[in-house]
Amino acid sequence: TLGMFSGVGGAIAYQLDQEVKADLTLHAPSLPWSHNGVFNSLDHASVRRGYQVYKQVCAACHSMRFLAFRNLVGVSHTEAEAKELAEEVMVQDGPNEAGDMFDRPGKLSDYFPKPFANDAAAAAANNGAIPPDLSYITLARHG
Repeated sequence: TLGMFSGVGGAIAYQLDQEVKADLTLHAPSLPWSHNGVFNSLDHASVRRGYQVYKQVCAACHSMRFLAFRNLVGVSHTEAEAKELAEEVMVQDGPNEAGDMFDRPGKLSDYFPKPFANDAAAAAANNGAIPPDLSYITLARHG
């Protein structure tokens, strides 16, 4: 009988543990967005506004180090607009014939610039916390 009580007690403890875990996990609500579905896509104007918000607000702290300017072409910007955005950024390149590094205007193949030189500088500017990279933030969210 002791084994039976232990088994029942273990099952109850396991069930309670699973219920508590479910209560502590917060998931985004499932909403009927227009871009949900197999043959639907994102609203390109909204993606463009999202990039504008990132550029004006989020880029001060957060990086998107895995995205290049070429990723904007055909999604939110035309090729000419993406080239213009890339050329606004000065990218360190080189070495030249003299062996020196130099700055040049960005190209479509260049990645978005990082707001800080390294993680230590990012932590120092943000009270010890390193701001997360936003390249794949949508993949980290449920819903």
